Parts: sequence; C-alpha cells; structure tokens
Amino acid sequence: MSYAKDVLVETDWVADHLGDDSVRIVEVDENPALYAEGHIPGAIGFDWREDLQDPVRRDFLGAEDFGELMGSRGISNDDTVVLYGDRNNWFAAYTYWYFRYYGHDNVRLVNGPREKWIAEGRETSTELPSHDAASFETSEGDEAIRAYRDEVEATLDNGTHLVDVRSPQEFSGELIAMPGYEQEGAQRGGHIPGAASVPWAQAVNEDGTFKSADELRQLYTEKGVLAEGEPVISYCRIGERSAHTWFVLHELLGKDDVKNYDGSWTEWGNMVGVPIEKSV
Repeated sequence: MSYAKDVLVETDWVADHLGDDSVRIVEVDENPALYAEGHIPGAIGFDWREDLQDPVRRDFLGAEDFGELMGSRGISNDDTVVLYGDRNNWFAAYTYWYFRYYGHDNVRLVNGPREKWIAEGRETSTELPSHDAASFETSEGDEAIRAYRDEVEATLDNGTHLVDVRSPQEFSGELIAMPGYEQEGAQRGGHIPGAASVPWAQAVNEDGTFKSADELRQLYTEKGVLAEGEPVISYCRIGERSAHTWFVLHELLGKDDVKNYDGSWTEWGNMVGVPIEKSV
C-alpha cells in the first residue's frame, strides 16, 4: 500500500534538484546551531524559535509576518519548498504543517533527516544561500488542520480521538516536560483524559525514514487512534512533535479530519478547571 499523498522526496531526488531554481530547500532543526556546521548546498536555514515564533505571544507568526519572512528569504508561491531537519524531521514536519496552514500546498518533506543525508556521504556546505526577495502571499489560516483548547475540551464528550505523542514518561506524569525543556513545561503533569499514547518517533525507521503505509495504519489502528473513522487531534508539548504525527495521519495515510493542537500540554497543563489523568 502506497502513501495517500505525494508529499515525500528521497535524498536522491534532492541531490538531483540542487540547481533547480524552482525548488527551495529549507532546513529547520531542533538544534539550530547545526545549520551553520554544514547543510545541504543552497538550503535556507530557519531557527524555529527566533524565526518562526511570535516574539511576544506564545504563538507562531501571523499570516502577514509569515509571508514577509518567506519572501525575504527568496521563497515565492511558485516555488516547491522541500523541508528537512535533525532528529527525524520533527521541526521540519512542524514547518510543513505551518506552510499548509497558511495555504502553501507545494511543499514536501525529505524522507529522512539531515543525519541520513550526512550518513550517505552527500555534499554539505557552510555557505549561506543568496536569493532575491520574492512575493509570498498567504491565506488567513486553514482551521481545518488546527485545533484550539475549547475544541480539545469538547473532545472529552464528543468521541473525537486524541493522540498524545510525547514520551511515555510525559504521558504518565512522571515528567512535566521532556529533558532540556523544563522551562517550557506546565504546572501539572499527565495527559488529557482518554488520549492514546503513541510516541511520535514510532512512525519512523532507525534511519529516520517513514515506515510503510501498512505499518503506520496498523500502528495507529491498534492504538485506537484510527478506530471507527472518528476525527483525530494530536498533541504534544508545544505542537511540534504532534505536527509530525499530523503529517503521518493526514498526509501519508490520507485521513482528512486530523488536527494539530499546537497549544498542547504547555497550555492544557496550565489551565484551571480542565481535567487531567496520570498513570504513575
């Protein structure tokens, strides 16, 4: 069984399109310092925190600011955007979701992270790309793929399936945040009642490439996420790991009614009056 949508490109494809001016390769890492150490030649680097997040609110950039950022880096609506990054492409998948949210559908994800490109002995560069400024128009945001806290609270009674993609220790309440991100944790540990625990990285192989469509469908069916065809909302800590799972469910498996709750546990775990569950 093949994937539902043609949204992945292999490293061979990337290597063959390094000189293609209609393609913009973009690296977004969990560790932004990696880009300066060496990246795919011509790749544009985005710092997920400094570039892609609102500097005042805990939110990502608005439509106008996102469009201005893309245009300033030489990305236009006519370009095919190809994303990759470290650690199984988790922030690359988040940025993919971000592009789709603002209406740019001509976007792909490399099937494998930067570690795969390097392990294959492929060329890297420390040179910064130089592109003329471009025009990048955005829509106001596709709310069909983004969930907010009121909608998540309503799932407690309406049958929508929740999938918590954090580590088992975060899900159980043993940890409030993943190691190294304690400053972005919540006051309470645990998970949203009724959520299934499917850590996000279970969707990939050892080299960071995605598992087959059959394997993925079996994984999420056995965990109850795809049961009965009900809508699904994924969440994690701040919405980046859950965007990876959104990508798997929505893009690779073709489930239309999937949303990413980017407020995630950092919001839910700090809210007054909403229930949580623990398993510690």
